[in-house]
Amino acid sequence: MIEPDEIIFFDNNATTQLDPRVVEEMLPFLSRYFGNPSSGYRFASQVRDAIELARSRVAGLLQCEPEEIIFTSGGTESNNAALNSATQLDPARRHIVTTSVEHSAVRKHCAHLAGCGCSVSTVDVNGQGELDLGVLQAALRPDTAIISAMWANNETGVIFPVAEIARMARAEGVFFHTDAIQAAGKVEIDLRDSPINFLSISGHKLHGPKGVGALYINRRSAFRPSFFGGSHENDRRAGTENVAGIVGFGKAAELASEGLRLEQEEVRGLRDRFESAMLKAIPGAAVNGARTVRLPNTTSISFPGVDAGAALLLLDQRGVCCSAGSACRTASLESSHVLRAMRLSDEAARGSLRFSFGRYNTGQEIERGIQIVAETIAKLRRLSAPPAAASVV
Repeated sequence: MIEPDEIIFFDNNATTQLDPRVVEEMLPFLSRYFGNPSSGYRFASQVRDAIELARSRVAGLLQCEPEEIIFTSGGTESNNAALNSATQLDPARRHIVTTSVEHSAVRKHCAHLAGCGCSVSTVDVNGQGELDLGVLQAALRPDTAIISAMWANNETGVIFPVAEIARMARAEGVFFHTDAIQAAGKVEIDLRDSPINFLSISGHKLHGPKGVGALYINRRSAFRPSFFGGSHENDRRAGTENVAGIVGFGKAAELASEGLRLEQEEVRGLRDRFESAMLKAIPGAAVNGARTVRLPNTTSISFPGVDAGAALLLLDQRGVCCSAGSACRTASLESSHVLRAMRLSDEAARGSLRFSFGRYNTGQEIERGIQIVAETIAKLRRLSAPPAAASVV
């Protein structure tokens, strides 16, 4: 087993290291405070109070009301629940508008809903991964139920104009859902008086535990649950709560609120330092996507003449963790759907790696990572170069 201190972890968009303060907050609810929060005695009420504190902390991160937060098993469930609700409320509105660069938790569920009688319109992005609002507006129809567009792309970090999309949706009488799983804790989110109907976040993307997430449901928005059973989460998500996970998620959200400036300044500085060095050291390297409006921690870089799968294997051998795109498609041999949607050449898409940084990365790791990645790319290019032609005497 590889020890954590032996690796350089540049894959924080896949998951993040648990903050020790989060672990400390969770431990009592894994041992002493084991009561079912739905039970009627005082021992259970202590557990219930801890869940409500976590709800307030998550609401604080999103700047919304605590009653607008329901806890889920993670970002995938939150995304699915928003789409399910919007397409079930009105049988005359079964049309979904989404984008070509969404996470698989949205893309694949849209495909599933299409097989269940819904129709789906997918709006393309430009070569920089940016969305044209005019094209999005043109995709709306009288039977459109919901627009689902991510806040920030998990591979390139490119940020969509969600406020403008939300206002467009409201003007058209259409629900708007945004997958903010990568954005939460990295950019400010203020849902006070926002026209956004639904917003998804996940605990393990902001130094919290895996297996827990949340769905923001605007207090003025109708909602139909996907899970049925008990009256948990104010009748909006049945099932006994994952108490320790929720408590940890709440603490992580509180710490993310407090550390927003660190994320936007210090982590951005590490990203920019790494990115600049890559572009300088490796001929032909290029950043994928718009560089001005994007997450502070993310860079996707194409290395022409290199196969990303081979690069990942060699980097792994030297202790560097990064990815060729979303962690949810690592086993796939296909190039990233995001980069294909941006119309990158096959060579550029196959040779692209995503590096994503976090609060536990250090300047020393950045310098070491620069050296290892540059050496790895150079080695792969040497191995793939055609043999020199023999001289003719």
